[in-house]
Amino acid sequence: MRFRHVADIETQSTIKQLGMRRFFLPAAKRWLREPLVHFLMIGLVLFVVYGYMQHGRGGSESSKQIPLTLDDLRQMDMYFVSQWHRQPTPEEFQAMVEDKVREEVLYREALAMGLDKDDTIVKRRMAQKMQFLAEDVAAAHEPSTDELKAWFDKNKEKFALPSRYSFRHLYFSPDKRGKNAQEDAAKALAKIAGQPEDSKLAASLADPFMLQDYYGDRAPSAIAKEFGPPFAVALEKMKPGSWQGPIESGYGWHLVFVTTVIPGRIPAFEEIEPDVKTAWLGEQKQQAWDKAYREMRAKYTVLLPAPPSDESAQATAPPKPREIATSSGEGPL
Repeated sequence: MRFRHVADIETQSTIKQLGMRRFFLPAAKRWLREPLVHFLMIGLVLFVVYGYMQHGRGGSESSKQIPLTLDDLRQMDMYFVSQWHRQPTPEEFQAMVEDKVREEVLYREALAMGLDKDDTIVKRRMAQKMQFLAEDVAAAHEPSTDELKAWFDKNKEKFALPSRYSFRHLYFSPDKRGKNAQEDAAKALAKIAGQPEDSKLAASLADPFMLQDYYGDRAPSAIAKEFGPPFAVALEKMKPGSWQGPIESGYGWHLVFVTTVIPGRIPAFEEIEPDVKTAWLGEQKQQAWDKAYREMRAKYTVLLPAPPSDESAQATAPPKPREIATSSGEGPL
C-alpha cells in the first residue's frame, strides 16, 4: 500500500509538471517571438560583453565608449523590416550592430586624425545640418486654420490658377512647302472661314502633324512647352469659335480654332488648404534660417587679402589681410 501511495504521489507530480509545461511552453514561445524581447536579450548580451571587455580597465575615457540604446536597436530592426519585410535573424541583427559600431569607430578615429579639416564635402554637410536645425524650429509650430487664412489672404496671387485652353490646329510644314508654308496657311484660312472646328475641308488642306491635332484643357505653360512661347502668347490673344492665324511654332505654321477658354482664377482657401499649409511652412523655414544665419554671421569677421600695389610686390610679399564690410554697411562681413 505504501508503494501504491508513493506511486500515486509521483503520478500526480508528473501530471502537474506536464500541465505546467502545457501552460508555459506556448507562452514562452509567444514571448520569444516578440521583437522587444529580442532587443532586451541582445542588449543584455552587449552589456555583458562590454562589461567583460572593460573589466580591469577602470577610469577609461568616455570618448572610448560607444553606447547603444534600446532605441538604437529598435531603429535598426525597423529599418531592416522596412527593407526586407521580415524580422532579422540573430546573425543579421548582430551584423547590423557591428556595422553601427564600425561606423562610429571609423568616424571617431577620422576626427582624431583631423581628416575632417579642410574637407569641402564634410564642411558642406555640416553646414547643411545647421540649416536643417534652424528650419526645424519653424517646422515645430503647427499653424491654426485662422493663421493660415490670414496668411493666404496676403499671398493669394501665389495660388492663382492660370487660364486653360482647348483648341484644334491645322499644320503647314516648312519641310514640305518651303518658303510657301505661311502663305499657304493664309490661303487656307480664307477657304475655311466660317467652317466648324471639325471641318473635313479644313483637315484636307493641312499637312500631317507628328503629334496631336487637338489639345484639350491646357495651361499656357504646357502649350509653350509643346509649341514654343510665341505660339502660346499668340493663342492667348485669340477668341474662341473661329479659325484664326496663321501663327508660327517651333514646327512650322498653324491655323488655330480655339474651342473653349477657362479663365484663370484664385481658388478659395478651402480648396487648397493643404497647399497653403505647405507654402506657409516653407516660408517659415526660410525666415527661421535667415534669422539664425544673420545671428551666426554677426559673430564673424571675414579677412580678405588687400590688392597688391604692383606685380613685384605681389611676388615678394604676402598680401596683407583687411576687413571688409557687409553690403548694407552695418559692419564687417
